[in-house]
Amino acid sequence: MTGPAAELAAMLTDPLMQRALLAAVLVGAAAPVIGTFLVQRRLALLGDGIGHVALTGVAVGWLVGAAAGLVPQDVLAIPGAVVAAVIGAVAIELVRERGRTSGDVALALLFYGGIAGGVLLIGVAGGTSANLMAYLFGSISTVTLADLLLIVLLSAVVLGVGLGLRTALFAVSHDEEFATSAGLPVRWLNITIAVVAALTVTIAMRVVGLLLVSALMIVPVAVAQLLVTSFRRTMAVAAGIGVVVCVTGLSVTYWATLSPGAMIVVLSVALYAVVAALRPVRARRRPALPHDPHPDIVDDVVVDESHA
Repeated sequence: MTGPAAELAAMLTDPLMQRALLAAVLVGAAAPVIGTFLVQRRLALLGDGIGHVALTGVAVGWLVGAAAGLVPQDVLAIPGAVVAAVIGAVAIELVRERGRTSGDVALALLFYGGIAGGVLLIGVAGGTSANLMAYLFGSISTVTLADLLLIVLLSAVVLGVGLGLRTALFAVSHDEEFATSAGLPVRWLNITIAVVAALTVTIAMRVVGLLLVSALMIVPVAVAQLLVTSFRRTMAVAAGIGVVVCVTGLSVTYWATLSPGAMIVVLSVALYAVVAALRPVRARRRPALPHDPHPDIVDDVVVDESHA
């Protein structure tokens, strides 16, 4: 067997690519699920803020690993990122809830404090700025078996919470006052969204990097909103798009010397541009529904498309 078929077979039988592809599928499916809630809450940039805090966690993991004499030093990088991201996400949610500062100011504090702390601590741990590049822009080709096991575990948690609590999380994301009047535990549901967002950032760190993770959480959702109207279908379509762009981007970079994370995000943005350009044509061809007084209500939930 020669030609493209042989190259494809070689890619699929490469243990490194097998791990990378599995990680890409899991992250591609999980990131848009929580991203759907963030878009509904108009907190599209929350992933960026959490990502910057996670960088400090990566550096703390490096510091602890170096102090303990672990080899490699970054063996605790992902666990450190998980802890820092969760703490940062909960802190930003509590600050937002109590109204002590506006959401954009709180996110700015996460942005700048997180990345500055990460750069300083990685230097203390004996690393260099070059060591941060794999975490800032992704390094899916270096995913180890331990990394993959952690990604599988955290992806299962993200998907389990995002799908299992979908109705309650949608209610609090769409209208907190209504959710409160309905007797839902709004504070805990908000914290749950923040924590799951933090976990999503850390599992996507290896695939697209901390600086690009928000794009994988948000852009597939934006594309899905151009195609469907219900919240349930938006989540499903977004997850499918996430898987496709992750696997496609990774496959392209198997043969081309390009950054997998950047390729995945570029493909996502390009897909959004194509769908947005074709949407007017699709709208003209769609038959009108004169007897449907609520065209945006499908599957008992309504999608907020004001930002799409």
